[in-house]
Amino acid sequence: MKFISLKSRGGNYLLVAENVAWLRDYENGQTQVGMVGGTPLLVAGKLEDIAASILEQANSTE
Repeated sequence: MKFISLKSRGGNYLLVAENVAWLRDYENGQTQVGMVGGTPLLVAGKLEDIAASILEQANSTE
C-alpha cells in the first residue's frame, strides 16, 4: 500500500494511491480527486500538476 500526500487550502491529505479513481478540474485553481468508495477531495493545484504529483509519489521507491 503506497501513501501519497496532497495539499488542500483547508489542510493536507494523506491517502492511498490505489484509491484515486479520477481527477476533475474545479474552480479557483483547484482539482477534485475522486476516491474509490468515497466522496471527492478538493485539493489545491491544477489537474495536470496533481496528476504528475500522484504519479511521481506512487512510483517513488521510498
